[in-house]
Amino acid sequence: MASFYRRAFSMFIYSVFAAAAGGWAGDDPGMKPVPRMQVIPLPYDQVSYQCDGRELTRYHYGASLKRPFMHPILGPAGRSLTRMGHPRDQESHKHHYSFWVSHNDVNGVSFWSDQGEGTIAHKRIVEFEDGDDRCYTVTQNDWLDGEQKAILHETRRISVIMLKGEEWMLVLDLAFTPAKEAVVLGDTPFGMTGVRMAKTIGVHDGGGMIRNSEGDVNEEEAFRKKARWVDYAGRITNEAVEGIALFDHPANPNHPAPFHVRNDGWMGACLTHQSPITIQPGETLKLRYGLYIHRGLAPLEEIDATWRKFAEMK
Repeated sequence: MASFYRRAFSMFIYSVFAAAAGGWAGDDPGMKPVPRMQVIPLPYDQVSYQCDGRELTRYHYGASLKRPFMHPILGPAGRSLTRMGHPRDQESHKHHYSFWVSHNDVNGVSFWSDQGEGTIAHKRIVEFEDGDDRCYTVTQNDWLDGEQKAILHETRRISVIMLKGEEWMLVLDLAFTPAKEAVVLGDTPFGMTGVRMAKTIGVHDGGGMIRNSEGDVNEEEAFRKKARWVDYAGRITNEAVEGIALFDHPANPNHPAPFHVRNDGWMGACLTHQSPITIQPGETLKLRYGLYIHRGLAPLEEIDATWRKFAEMK
């Protein structure tokens, strides 16, 4: 008999709470609205950036990695517009980590390839922030030489911002300070950012197209040319054309940057190609780059208008 009453009481309590549940979210003045944009920590040292529960991109920062990176970069069709490594030369290009930060000459130490002596080591998460139109993370990294001694301290802010029609923007803010002595970022076309596009978007493999802010098209015209931005777009499904525009901020040194672009599916903004930069002790080098993830073979005027909004962001 006692067990009967316990079950009856439990069913009564459940029915009361079930009936009330539909009104809690809107009726209880103490409950806060749920942000559309959220940063979700995941196992295995990963962070997911989401809008209304749909992942847009993910940050990987595990201790076993040569450098942190972003993968996937999901377009409106729900497919990743980037990939890990070269589609036809995976072994020598395994360091192409979707969307990544590195440099080939930091006081003579290479952080570019997986065979280079340099490692960009995650130190700590500083901040996660959710919001209705954007979310962001702030992390700190150390750039270590072959003896695991720090050359540079880096603070990295990654912001994800929703735009119209499920398009979105990733804004990357970097701040570098020397760990001890002056740091020279040497003359190289490799660094500070790189984007390895999905195979079907590449000019060679998928018939995609590279365009820059100056009207140059594909590697033959745009290779290492100075520009405000470069766009790489092509088919991601048989029904959908999408792309990514890589933005160089006007406050960056040596802007407009030369862009290293290849028809095999990658693009990068060259910070110090033919123009080395020295960071003295006590100084901070600040850089900003952007990715505009868009539908279609976007008109140049539309990409440029989005770049101008990026350039004016505080």
